[in-house]
Amino acid sequence: MRTLIEDIKAIYRNDPAARNIEFLFYAGLWAITLHRITHFLWKAHIPLIPRILSQLTRFFTGVEIHPGATIGRGFFIDHGMGVVIGETTEIGNNCVLFHNVTLGGTGKHKKKRHPTLGSGVFVGTGATLLGPLNVGNNVRIGANTFIIMHDVPDNCTVVGSPGKIVIMDGKRVDIPLLPTKEPND
Repeated sequence: MRTLIEDIKAIYRNDPAARNIEFLFYAGLWAITLHRITHFLWKAHIPLIPRILSQLTRFFTGVEIHPGATIGRGFFIDHGMGVVIGETTEIGNNCVLFHNVTLGGTGKHKKKRHPTLGSGVFVGTGATLLGPLNVGNNVRIGANTFIIMHDVPDNCTVVGSPGKIVIMDGKRVDIPLLPTKEPND
């Protein structure tokens, strides 16, 4: 219940248009709430039901979250249509994703295949993050940014395709991202 309350608070914290009980009509809130149920069933090793429920959620909300993904409290998906969150994705607390964001795999890894986002991460519209990369805390990723197999340190702003760091610790910089090390699969 506490997590649901944090997710509802995230709507009012991140969407200036939110009023009254409008949160009941946010597809992102429905998607994350139903994901928390499917994730519980997934962790309990209940077969098939989590996948069926996640696909029904995808059909009704336009947000695809694999039941295996781990998502922290205060999560907000704005205009959720087209959001894809893969099975081994890990997302920290108080993160924001806009529509058409993909947190996906590259198809090359067997165990950890999807991104890990720290807490306080903002991912703009259409951004694509692929592979078992790590995004630090308090990172802002711009719209349509493309990051594949590159870690992002804390307190940065990343933009572009391919992504590069343009702000680090409050100072303007121009730093290309460094490739992650290949995990031992």
